[in-house]
Amino acid sequence: MAKDSKYYIVEASALPEVFVKVAETKRILATGEASTVNEATKITGISRSAFYKYRDAVLPFQSLMTGRLITFQFRLLDEPGALNAILSLFSQHKGNLMTINSTIPTNGVALVTVSAETGGLTVSLEELMHLFHSTPGVVSAEIMMG
Repeated sequence: MAKDSKYYIVEASALPEVFVKVAETKRILATGEASTVNEATKITGISRSAFYKYRDAVLPFQSLMTGRLITFQFRLLDEPGALNAILSLFSQHKGNLMTINSTIPTNGVALVTVSAETGGLTVSLEELMHLFHSTPGVVSAEIMMG
C-alpha cells in the first residue's frame, strides 16, 4: 500500500461482495479450515487472483483493533454503579485498562473516557460494544479510536 493510505470503516453490507469474500477467505486460512489459498477461495467462491489483488487491503475491523490501545467514550447516568458496570465488563472480558477519565456530571450525565489495550479481549469489539449499550446507566458508548 502507498505511504499515504487512507482507511475507512464501512458497514459490510455497503462493500462489494468480493471484499467481504476476501476477508472470509483470510479467516478460513487463519483458522485452518483450509490449508491452501486454492482451497479457501473455492470455499468462498472467489478467484485466487481476486484474493491476491485485495488481500493486503481488506481487514476486518476486529483485526485492525487487535493489540491496540483504543479510547472509548461513554455518557453515563449519574447513579451508583454505572461506572463500575462498565469497568466490570472490561475486567470480565480481559480488557487491559490504561486510563480512566471522568467529568463532573452535568444534568445527571457524566462523560467518561477509558483507554484500554484490546489484545487480550475474549469477545469481539462489536460484542463488547453491544454489552456496553445494553448496560443500565449507559446513555451512549462510542469507540474514539486509538
